[in-house]
Parts: sequence; structure tokens; C-alpha cells
Amino acid sequence: MNKASSMRILVFGATGHVGRTILAEACDRGHQVTGVARSKPDTGLPGATYTCVDISTQPERAAALATKHDVLITALRPAPGREHALVRMTRTVVTIAGRTGRAVYVVGGAANLRLATNSPGTVLSTPGFLPDSVRPIASACAELETVLMDTPDVNWLCLRPAPLLFAGARSGRYAFGSDVAIADRDGASRICYADFAAAMLDLVEAGKTSRRFVTVGQVEHGDQPADRHA
Repeated sequence: MNKASSMRILVFGATGHVGRTILAEACDRGHQVTGVARSKPDTGLPGATYTCVDISTQPERAAALATKHDVLITALRPAPGREHALVRMTRTVVTIAGRTGRAVYVVGGAANLRLATNSPGTVLSTPGFLPDSVRPIASACAELETVLMDTPDVNWLCLRPAPLLFAGARSGRYAFGSDVAIADRDGASRICYADFAAAMLDLVEAGKTSRRFVTVGQVEHGDQPADRHA
């Protein structure tokens, strides 16, 4: 990316698995990136700036930061046992986006994705599909989508990962969809953090928002990826 197209990107939840990977991808693409978290990481990413803000108690500080950036990304994920806080915290970021006139890209969840075309069941509602350990955050992500749909005056996009999100080497092979989980030729629906971050930055750089939900999943070599800019 040339410097003329560089953006100032503010990433909330910058020290979590997804947030940190998005931060790294944005830095690699030459953007000016600020990571927001309650505490600074022990080891920061080269090229990134970090700011300590608790979105729950310091919304005005977060809003002031937003005015200094072109676009917001929220990758917030509360600690286990506090999953219910996701909805409130993300609502705060979306409200800030509306107040400041910034587009906001939301890291969603797979909860409301259907498992196959014409399937009545979703990732969350299909019995036995999700382990009990992840159902609290999945339920919070599903509720979060209702919040987004109720904010028509904010320029947002929610990117839903495939049901299995894992640490792995970037493949560069991923496809976009809408409300059906992307599956590879073996029927596996998954995506690594690195590919998810790349997909998010593809959308940010393309300026794709329009208050909609998008999903992304890895595909095998030889499969034909969907339009990279969804």
C-alpha cells in the first residue's frame, strides 16, 4: 500500500487474539494504527501505538480518540464469565461512531450463521454443535447483532468468522458470504486469525459498510474464492 492511501485506524480490544492480529495486519499494510485496551501489552507490535482506555468507564476518552482517526474497528471480547458485557461495550463503540461520523467495523461471531443453505438451524440453535464453554460468548454475539440492526443511522459492518476460529499460518484463501457459514470442499467451516484479519482489512480498505453482515471462511487451494471485497 502506498502512503497516500494510508488510513488512521483505531482498534478496540487490541490485545485479544483477534484484535492483535488485526492490528498487525493493519500495520503491515502501512496504516497508522492505534490499539485501545484497558492495559498496554507487555510486548507491543512494531509500528502500532497503544492507548489505555476502559470503554466501560471512559467513553468520552474513547470518543476523543475516535475524532483523530478515520475508521474504527471493534474486536472487543470480555473475559470468561463477563461475556454479557460484550453487548454494552460494543454499543458504546457504535454510539461513538455515530457521534463522530466514523465508520465502524465490528468483529462479530458465528452464532447466527446457518450451517447450510436452506437450513433452519444456526450455529447457536443447532443442538450439540457448540460446546457449552463457548455458548455464553456465542449468545452475546447473537444479541449484539440485534443492537446493530437497531442503529440504522450508524455506518457499520459486522464481519462474522466461520464457526471454528483458530491460530494458524495465513493461507490467503478465503471467501466471503452472507448468512451461511463458508465451508471448504471437505465440509469444514473454519478460518485462522491471520486470514480473518486480512479479510477485515480488505473490507476496511474497500470502504465496505452499508449496515450489513458479512461472513468469511477459508477455502482450499483449487477452490474459487468469492469476491475479495464482498
